[in-house]
Amino acid sequence: MTDPVYRTILLFDIEQFGSRDDVEQAYLRRVLYDVVDATLAAAGVDETASLRADRGDSVMELIDARVSVPALLKTLLTETPSQLHSKNRLLASSARMRLRIVLSSGYVAVDELDGWVGSDLNHAVRLLNADVLRAALEQRDGDCVLCVSDGVHSGVVRHGPLGVRPGDFHRITVDTKEGPSVAWLHGAPARAAAPGAPGTRSPDATAGAPVSHTSVAGDQYGVTGGFVNGDLRFDRPGRGDRG
Repeated sequence: MTDPVYRTILLFDIEQFGSRDDVEQAYLRRVLYDVVDATLAAAGVDETASLRADRGDSVMELIDARVSVPALLKTLLTETPSQLHSKNRLLASSARMRLRIVLSSGYVAVDELDGWVGSDLNHAVRLLNADVLRAALEQRDGDCVLCVSDGVHSGVVRHGPLGVRPGDFHRITVDTKEGPSVAWLHGAPARAAAPGAPGTRSPDATAGAPVSHTSVAGDQYGVTGGFVNGDLRFDRPGRGDRG
């Protein structure tokens, strides 16, 4: 096994790949390669500066640490969505390809079977497969969703390099086999349930009503764990929508 080398870790995964037939899967894989290649080229990543591993419905890139991470991040926010839109606009909605993308970094070694080994890589894969990232893509109208590790956020995103706005990222907590892990998701948090849906109340119906402090099990993506503390307002009888 080689000595661990510090790399930028970039992962792409196709949404709902297993639900497609063989012909669709083969086509989507070709499209995925086109998008990944275009992304790397636009970010100035030479072929000799990256190692690629194919995982069927996903592609993993280990990128030389000398490659500019701000340039790569800006490309993921601009060129990658543009490439996906260009591909998808020519396809039927049922054949549309959408991607979960993770940008991370860390030490990775290559073993004697050309396999990649490293806890930092394992962590990046955990982020890629996280339910919170899957849910975010399901709620988006766009073709992809980007998540960056806490290390990439603290080292790059929060400093606001040209073309990257820190305020566009929000903190998430991902439950992994190794315990809770912090990451940062690009775009707005998950949308709340629509007014009138079961378990929701109209904002107008609660204005000015008595307040009670309580705790509700859940997080910003649904009632799935943790606690959200806040003030709840209860309905005032007779109030209706303002229209």
